[in-house]
Amino acid sequence: MQELVDAASPGDIIEPPAGTYAGPVTIDKPVTINGHGEVTIDAGGKGSVVYIESDGVTLQGLRLTNSGESYNDIDSGVQVRGNFNVLKDLVIDNSLFGIDLGQAENNIIKRNHISSKPFDLGVRGDSIRLWYSFNNKVTDNVIRNSRDMVVWYSRDNLIARNDSRGGRYSLHFMYSQYNEVIGNHYEDNSVGIFLMYSDGVVVRDNYIARASGPTGMGIGFKETSDVEISGNVILNCATGMYLDVSPYQPDTTNRIFNNVIAFGGVAIQFLNDWTGNIFKGNVIDGNITQVIVAGGKTANRNVWEGNYWDDYQGFDIDGDNIGDTPYELYAYADRIWMDVPPARFFKGSPVLEVLDFLERLAPFSPPDLTLRDNRPLKVASAGLKDFIEESSLQKEHAAEQAGDDTGGGSGQTEGFDALKALRDSLQR
Repeated sequence: MQELVDAASPGDIIEPPAGTYAGPVTIDKPVTINGHGEVTIDAGGKGSVVYIESDGVTLQGLRLTNSGESYNDIDSGVQVRGNFNVLKDLVIDNSLFGIDLGQAENNIIKRNHISSKPFDLGVRGDSIRLWYSFNNKVTDNVIRNSRDMVVWYSRDNLIARNDSRGGRYSLHFMYSQYNEVIGNHYEDNSVGIFLMYSDGVVVRDNYIARASGPTGMGIGFKETSDVEISGNVILNCATGMYLDVSPYQPDTTNRIFNNVIAFGGVAIQFLNDWTGNIFKGNVIDGNITQVIVAGGKTANRNVWEGNYWDDYQGFDIDGDNIGDTPYELYAYADRIWMDVPPARFFKGSPVLEVLDFLERLAPFSPPDLTLRDNRPLKVASAGLKDFIEESSLQKEHAAEQAGDDTGGGSGQTEGFDALKALRDSLQR
């Protein structure tokens, strides 16, 4: 393949005959290589399959396989060190890393199928890696059995409509501002989306399911400010949302609106007694525990308004779908599983549930008020209908583009049906 590239002039379109070609190949001029789905480039187990060291390169319809195994060299299906390049309709397999963008801007990464080498989870490479890279669009990719997708020291990128399963972090931000995460499907990964020191991020209309295990969580924040988290469906996760000193910047808020968090262990967990988060219009349904504050006594310094709580026991006499009395959640003294982390293994077991019931029945000390929602919804908001319909259409479109079943979302058209969402997420 290197001979074909060397013989081309800038602006040429290279359409090799069907077959397997030897890599690695370095592209240092603006050319297009279109394999029409019939061309494989095999790196022979050494280095990256393709190195892009130019602007204006297009790779399309290729299978890139058999990279090296060096983490220091970031052996990848494609290493991108240029701008305005397009990588689409590629199949990248048996490559340590998938696509690596380093100091690369305005690139399009679209409709690729990516998987790593068959290593243990922690030593696989990342599916897509952005490092000091700005204004890129990463859309409609299908990722299986890689490690993480990472966005580090990068800003103004769009991450949309990707389908990632069988990895560790579906998406991990660090020191990355003003990115958008929209309409992705993340399932059976250890963690859904985690934002560290990454302000101004929009996380909207994503589906996150079965982020389980002792550290499993749907969406997590660490010292992250001024983010919008809206319209996401988070199902069957050990922890739905996790907040660690967020928001961090003074005079900022995190806006958490119209999300569904259902059938998990803990719906929302705060690492400590913090403030500045606004929770409105969320559906909290079918979780073992609604909200906990691990290192403090209350989450009531945040704003809680108009959320649906499945354990709310008030009435709605005037029929306006707003509870006539506030929803109040209290923390009792003998929550052993909170104070002794190994005891969390037994959360939901008959013994701990009996202890919890007895403490509520006859508490030894006054319980602490964890939160108060003065306008709780009596019925799960019908306002989620439009999002759920749109999300279902997006998943159907993704399945058609990917050529496999990327379903498992809620798929409702008449409001949120939690039981159906659970069944769909389990693919039963």
